[in-house]
Amino acid sequence: MKNIRISVEYDGTSFAGWQRQPGGIVTVQGEIEGALGRILQEAVTLSAAGRTDRGVHARAQTASFHTASSMELSRMVHSLNCLLPDTVRVFDPVEVSPDFHARFSAKERHYRYFLLEHPSAIYGRFAGCSNGTLDLDVMNCFAREVVGVHDFSAFAREDRDSSGSDCHVYSCGWSREDRTLVFKIEANRFLRSMVRYLVDAMTRAGRGELSKGDFVAMLSSGKGSSSLTPASPAGLFLWKVTY
Repeated sequence: MKNIRISVEYDGTSFAGWQRQPGGIVTVQGEIEGALGRILQEAVTLSAAGRTDRGVHARAQTASFHTASSMELSRMVHSLNCLLPDTVRVFDPVEVSPDFHARFSAKERHYRYFLLEHPSAIYGRFAGCSNGTLDLDVMNCFAREVVGVHDFSAFAREDRDSSGSDCHVYSCGWSREDRTLVFKIEANRFLRSMVRYLVDAMTRAGRGELSKGDFVAMLSSGKGSSSLTPASPAGLFLWKVTY
């Protein structure tokens, strides 16, 4: 059996997230596994570095799977991209050691969130919108509080598959690129919808609706506010995974 690692780029707009679901619901994992099964003539199960939510995109998701096929990897990927919808592309296939696992071998996950301050007919497919001007200095002040090890339960949806709620955030911050605000965050792991909840909290702070004291209290206690809602998935990208 060979262990194969692939990188996957996808526009998540029309998918119900990465993870395979029953009942014919369209997911990225389901589409790739189905196409691989046809190509390799065997059942394939993918593992992924991050289980992105409905509507979330990926610039470079990492997935791995085992196969008994001797098919050349370049041919396999070419065939795979011919069968997959245009919103999913697979690239950089490589055979890795038997103990490699896309999720458990990952050291860092990098996410980016793109936020518009005013609606756009062109860029709205890949960005959230604050519908108003935000104070970037305040948002970066809040972002600095996130760096380090914290219990992020206050900024996550319940996930029965999660192994604990502590995450080590290595870097976190906002920048302005033309008309778009870009949130970059890197951590060893993320809880479900964690980035989108953090974006919502910092967006509220940028409008003067959330105090730094309340934000720090949520980080310290792990208890969230009922007013927080996850930011639109349209702006979120799994940007890179490091091993």
